[in-house]
Amino acid sequence: MTSSTTDYSATARRVIAIEIAGMTALADSLNGEFSRAVEMILATKGRVIVSGMGKSGHIGRKIAATLASTGTPAHFVHPAEASHGDLGMITQTDLALVLSNSGETPELADLIAHTRRFSIPMIGVASRPGSTLLKQADLALVLPQAEEACGTGVVPTTSTTMTLALGDALAVALMEHRHFTAEHFRTFHPGGKLGARLAKVSDLMHTDLPLVPEPTPMSEALLVMSQKGFGVIGAMDARGHLTGIVTDGDLRRHMNGLLEHTVAEVMTAAPRTITPDQLAEAAVAQMNERKITSLFVVENARPVGFIQIHDCLRAGIV
Repeated sequence: MTSSTTDYSATARRVIAIEIAGMTALADSLNGEFSRAVEMILATKGRVIVSGMGKSGHIGRKIAATLASTGTPAHFVHPAEASHGDLGMITQTDLALVLSNSGETPELADLIAHTRRFSIPMIGVASRPGSTLLKQADLALVLPQAEEACGTGVVPTTSTTMTLALGDALAVALMEHRHFTAEHFRTFHPGGKLGARLAKVSDLMHTDLPLVPEPTPMSEALLVMSQKGFGVIGAMDARGHLTGIVTDGDLRRHMNGLLEHTVAEVMTAAPRTITPDQLAEAAVAQMNERKITSLFVVENARPVGFIQIHDCLRAGIV
């Protein structure tokens, strides 16, 4: 290890330690105003309009994205663009969440004035309690005084980290109040690896099912197996309930005189099943556990679908 590498590592540890101290100060500073902010957002009938300039704007975009993807409609409005027509995006049913470390960012003036003129609720986030932003806000969330990690005190580092963490805290508090689940999250994340992991069985299952009544002769059942192309057959009783499954293993075990048997005589009874509302990952876990490659999907004991490990592979789940 060279001395320069050691110095870089020391710098990194110092930066992280300074930012941890800021985060600790932020956690200690939270009080009833944070709870009021959550309640204000919950009472909002429109969207949360997040705004900030410069580094605060970058943080604001991330906060808006996190809120929107976790059940709180939100949108980022750039304060400079707001002054040139984008104020029209903000309605009286919305709430403004305005970020500025100093609380004196001049580009925010028109947006702040707009919220005051039309009685749009505004939550201000800044580090100076007496700043213009926090004095004008309906509710002020004050960032604690903390050392910036840059060493010169002029580069937003600790302050932006605290603002981002505060946004995450608001989003999670709102999520928990709304009982926002992984299934809800998937609604806003249908694409990519995350969307695949949160796919439901109903999203991937086949509905053209290989089903026959229990008394069906195996000669007829084999035709159904061939036609459907799944390599299995489901057996149903008189009520339409799934009672068994015939796989290639069952066929091998009854090879002698197979065509003289009925499905009920050959099938494996009480097969493993899954419901359509479960995550496809749960289906994969069942198939891996039992060393099988497919599952019937049932509702109230009635077969409604069929899912194979290959369906999950194609969806990127495994």
